[in-house]
Amino acid sequence: MELWIPITIAAAFLQNLRSVGQKHLKGVMGTTGATFVRFGFGMPFVLVLWLLLHSAAGYDFPEIHGTFLAWTLLGGLGQISAQFLLIYLFSFRNFAVGTAYSRTEPAQAAIFGLVLLGEMAGFGALIAIAVTVIGVMLISVARVPMSWGNLFRSLVSRTALIGLASGTLFGVTAVAYRAASLSLGGPNYLMQATTTLAVTITFQTVIMLAWMLWRDRAEVGRIAKAWKPSLFVGFVGAAASLGWFTAMTLQQAAVVKALAQIEMIFTFASSVFFFREHINRTEVAGCLLIVAGIVLLVLL
Repeated sequence: MELWIPITIAAAFLQNLRSVGQKHLKGVMGTTGATFVRFGFGMPFVLVLWLLLHSAAGYDFPEIHGTFLAWTLLGGLGQISAQFLLIYLFSFRNFAVGTAYSRTEPAQAAIFGLVLLGEMAGFGALIAIAVTVIGVMLISVARVPMSWGNLFRSLVSRTALIGLASGTLFGVTAVAYRAASLSLGGPNYLMQATTTLAVTITFQTVIMLAWMLWRDRAEVGRIAKAWKPSLFVGFVGAAASLGWFTAMTLQQAAVVKALAQIEMIFTFASSVFFFREHINRTEVAGCLLIVAGIVLLVLL
């Protein structure tokens, strides 16, 4: 089994834990604060790992250059913007449709990977990407009244356009992070990924902290009071991000993001087994398609 596969699955599982933690934090702070903790409380863990790789493992720090900084800037801002649009979708009554379109990220990452990096995913990978995307979209719209009329209207709705924009930004972000990591050229994939993450998460922390100090200083106080659960979110979030960055250093971003759709299976399983939520046939079909797409991705 190629190394990027177990790394991606572990990252998806950790991201699911991070999402659960952030949902808990939403009860004691706002959306901005719950988003910030994944960066601000994750940054110390990443920086410590970065220093350990240098001092204990003996890896040299890669040379930071303009091309690398440009890609990390694009990725960092793209991720914040994509997350903002995704959260904005929740203010709409029919947000599920928009969320489904945001999950076209792997397909869009394949396009941007070709345009920006000249990377062409294989035919088997493209089929697997399409199958997983359809599966995720089925789950996302499973509880929305389905008809040809509703489907057509959803294609031109505001939520669909916002969802597509979010997916576009997530796709660009994934490709930008891969480009940044590869531009370092060594000393090895782990140091490249950690350096990219360290620079990116520091930038995102500074940007979001400055925004809160300018617009909502009370949120900083709410974050400080919830520092214990925030540490958990920061740790698992940093571990998940390290997994993503490492996997995308080893493999094309679109392929990694397609396998990452397994996170929906983890989320779905949590809702069924822990929260005892009812499932319908469309959701089951969506899960089966995701599994089928993942199997195709790994075997082809």
